[in-house]
Amino acid sequence: MMNACEKKQLQINACKVRMGAVEGVYCAKSGHPGGSLSAADIFTYLYFKEMHIDPTDPKNPDRDRFVLSKGHCAPGLYAALALRGYFSMDEMKTLRHIGAMLQGHPDMKGTPGIDMSSGSLGQGISAACGMAKAAKMDGKDYRVYTLLGDGESEEGQVWEAAMFAGHQKLDNLCVIVDFNGLQIDGPISEVAGPEPFDKKFEAFRFHVINVDGHDFDALKQAFDEARTVKGQPTAIIAKTIKGKGVSFMEDQASWHGVAPNDEQYKLAMEELEKAGEALCQK
Repeated sequence: MMNACEKKQLQINACKVRMGAVEGVYCAKSGHPGGSLSAADIFTYLYFKEMHIDPTDPKNPDRDRFVLSKGHCAPGLYAALALRGYFSMDEMKTLRHIGAMLQGHPDMKGTPGIDMSSGSLGQGISAACGMAKAAKMDGKDYRVYTLLGDGESEEGQVWEAAMFAGHQKLDNLCVIVDFNGLQIDGPISEVAGPEPFDKKFEAFRFHVINVDGHDFDALKQAFDEARTVKGQPTAIIAKTIKGKGVSFMEDQASWHGVAPNDEQYKLAMEELEKAGEALCQK
């Protein structure tokens, strides 16, 4: 387990990431808040604890890589990058605006800290596999992380990539599934039934870890364990809540791709601000 001060700071950062994501989607009048909020703790842990990165040198060839395979949840990733120091948090207010740096899906050519352009579901994990294989071929020891949506796992390309990763024994690859149980059309169990994720990844020769995606102690244990695995890639199945942190967005498929109106934005930010203040007072 991590020490109390470190855990508290991660929780505060995650709250700020959620606020940044809500701010961005509100200012854009479009975007995807639900999955950005469910993954906020994962983004926070990766960028503030797990990954070997340097915001002042975002193209360092020895850095760890991250691919947001569920690219529509870019608001959460952008907020984490801004908080980490890759660019100003003020950029969130220009999300999806014409000519702005932060577009609706990650763009590696125009945004510091983005290692791969993504958005077409199912393709990000394949790019991550290529990065991990390249590291092996080049004798590099950097690690590659990719975040999948649970609905995204209905894409066949996800499992082609998993087959490749297992066969190539890419133990420098860590796949995280944001298992919030909801996609744009409703519960994943009703839309296409992609579960069980753990058994499927195991069938493709992955080491699998099931974890609470909102528990930083559990996330630390999972990512620490992944680093010890040799000869096979790791899949972390992170059970999360869509819309986590904003009560009226939680566990609601309707918040998959809808921006809050003025009143909803105010309520959401007030709720997150109170949560942040409570953490600071602990």
